[in-house]
Amino acid sequence: MNGRTALLATAELLGWWAALAVLWLVFISTVDTLELVVGAGAACLGALAARAARRAVTGR
Repeated sequence: MNGRTALLATAELLGWWAALAVLWLVFISTVDTLELVVGAGAACLGALAARAARRAVTGR
């Protein structure tokens, strides 16, 4: 993995994470510290799964 590929992978993960974190915040009723931590963790796992699924489909 060269520098450009690592940068693109990081950008993709951050994009997925941001979208999923915003979606989590839209669906919760109260915003407190615990909900933010849980949401950030769930968004991180979702971002990793989304990237893995895209890579599995495209074969790269």
